[in-house]
Amino acid sequence: MGCRRALHFVFKVGDRPRSARFYRELLGMSVLRHEEFEEGCKASCNGPYDGKWSKTMVGYGPEDDHFVAELTYNYGIGEYRLGNDFLGITLASSQAVSNAKKMGWPIREVTTGVFETEAPGGYKFYLEDKEQLKKDPVMKVTLGVSNLQKSVNYWSNLLEMKIYEKDEEKQRALLGYADNQCKLELKAVGGAVDHGTAFGRIAFSCAKEELPKIEALMKKENQKILTPLVSLDTPGKATVQVVILADPDGHEICFVGDEAFRDLSKVDPNGAKLLDDAMALDNSDKWFAAHNMKKAAA
Repeated sequence: MGCRRALHFVFKVGDRPRSARFYRELLGMSVLRHEEFEEGCKASCNGPYDGKWSKTMVGYGPEDDHFVAELTYNYGIGEYRLGNDFLGITLASSQAVSNAKKMGWPIREVTTGVFETEAPGGYKFYLEDKEQLKKDPVMKVTLGVSNLQKSVNYWSNLLEMKIYEKDEEKQRALLGYADNQCKLELKAVGGAVDHGTAFGRIAFSCAKEELPKIEALMKKENQKILTPLVSLDTPGKATVQVVILADPDGHEICFVGDEAFRDLSKVDPNGAKLLDDAMALDNSDKWFAAHNMKKAAA
């Protein structure tokens, strides 16, 4: 458990330029790396699609010690339907609050000093109007659950997360692998969890030798395994091993071998240029407009 790390959350984006602007200019994140793929991922990293797609990692620093966002863009798909599975990411950044106001981006104060805003696609972010005192300002990811106790049991007993807080009255719990890492907040939604088509995925790393043990435990406990242990290749970069799970509400969970992932996730100084170049070369919006068509809605 000691070496497990919270890595990133995967978002599907339909409007890549506007999404890039939100994460870079409003939140103040940097492009850590950008990769283009000609066909779908063996572990469905881009969702259930087999066409051309891209992956852009954005954050406040390298994944070695920051929780970041993975933006997956499927060429030809312009929007995804939100469910009630992803409830938001909370971060502390008075600069992000200031940026939103300067940009005229919709933002509203939900409690004293906490502002709610939405990334393109409708993904909620909660910005605490505080200086970034911590090295990583990303504090927690909040996911909706149908049965709080069942979910807490899964994440704490099977995935070995520490329970930091549990509030039966508010039907929420806060869990994590270490005090200095981004936490996972589980919050009851009062019914079934709907993942829509925008469903994301949360990723953690662990020692490579733990991966088959995690897979074996899930088999023994009759828990869902979405992708059995598999190796994923990234052109010109390290090959990583992953196993993809689903919790009781179907939230996707990726565990990746830490050693190879640290190599794969090194910050690419050309990442921002690669993203900008890819967006400049992407004529899909113009093509659909010229043919009087809209991009597909997933």
